Amino acid sequence: QVQLVESGGGSVQAGGSLRLSCVASGGAFSDYGMAWFRQSPGKEREFVSSISWGGSYTFYADSVKGRFTITRDKGIRTLYLHMDRIESEDTGVYYCAADRETYDSTRSTDYEYWGQGTQVTVSS
Repeated sequence: QVQLVESGGGSVQAGGSLRLSCVASGGAFSDYGMAWFRQSPGKEREFVSSISWGGSYTFYADSVKGRFTITRDKGIRTLYLHMDRIESEDTGVYYCAADRETYDSTRSTDYEYWGQGTQVTVSS
């Protein structure tokens, strides 16, 4: 079983940048496809980005394509989300997720393991 801990959230002005991190413990890091989801008040949790087990394949929601980059570092068992040109609509709690069976699903129910989330607040 894998445990996920996110960090890096905070307050940022629109147009700025932020890097989220998710450290995984337990299990073999390369065995899991990983993803970022986010949730804003009153909205359902939505897919942001995902990455394959070895990092060769990445996927993005249309709303973040060209602005966000997902990467993973096997050596330190860490998943990243590099957020550039941040917009007010990016405000929300960002969750790291992992699953052995998928890396390209956009459905939150397809991911078995979740972190506790990190808050990102964008001011204009």
